[in-house]
Amino acid sequence: MGEALIKGLIHGHVCKPEQIFCSDTRLERLKAIRETYGVKGTSHNIEVVKHSDILILAVKPQIMKEVVHEVAKYLDLSKLIISIAAGVPLDAIESCAKRELKLIRVMPNICVSVREGASAIAGGKHIIKEDLMIAKTIFDSVGKSLFVEENLLDAVTGLSGSGPAYIFLIIDALADAGVKVGLSRDDALLLASQTVLGASKMLIETGEHPGKLKDLVTSPGGTAIAGLHTLEEGGLRTTLMNAVEVATQRSKGLGEMMKNNLTNK
Repeated sequence: MGEALIKGLIHGHVCKPEQIFCSDTRLERLKAIRETYGVKGTSHNIEVVKHSDILILAVKPQIMKEVVHEVAKYLDLSKLIISIAAGVPLDAIESCAKRELKLIRVMPNICVSVREGASAIAGGKHIIKEDLMIAKTIFDSVGKSLFVEENLLDAVTGLSGSGPAYIFLIIDALADAGVKVGLSRDDALLLASQTVLGASKMLIETGEHPGKLKDLVTSPGGTAIAGLHTLEEGGLRTTLMNAVEVATQRSKGLGEMMKNNLTNK
């Protein structure tokens, strides 16, 4: 996620490479990032914090407590802090730092790596409109973003955060079906992938309801309506709805665990 944001910010001309300062404990990884993008880098988090006005905490939830404790005394309300750590509530970060902070929490998905991510942005209590627009500019550089209340981020996780996995499974199944009816594996996978991409792009660019676009494809007595009947008979719609709901509940449970981890001594 961190590298995807660096790539998006530079390629989207949001900022220059020399304006980006990153840290990583893996020296080989740090060297590769510096050489690839021309950004500044260090193995010391504190150095980044001292020299930055906007901080992006692109760390695993499991190490958030360690990172916050390390840099806490260098944090204050003059710095905008954006966390993309899944399941870590804003108040838990502030509690862990033991001070008031300007915090924004963002739930992106893996598709930011190809600059087609879906990100939801939630602001903390000290955030103003300008801070939110900074966050939106950052995450629009790697896809599309929107604003939500923090209590909806678990639902976002269940839908768009986990969603690419659902779509990968659907594409894999469509490709298998293509092979079953006689297509080569490569051809079937290309057709399935491009079909999903094209359908998504058509939906976004037309702004039409998916049901209306579905009706454009389903001629009376045709192939599409026969296929749709089978999908409905197999419970595809219900299964996908259940998947999002279960993933949302799982996200809530993990969030409670992360909150307890950060707030307990």
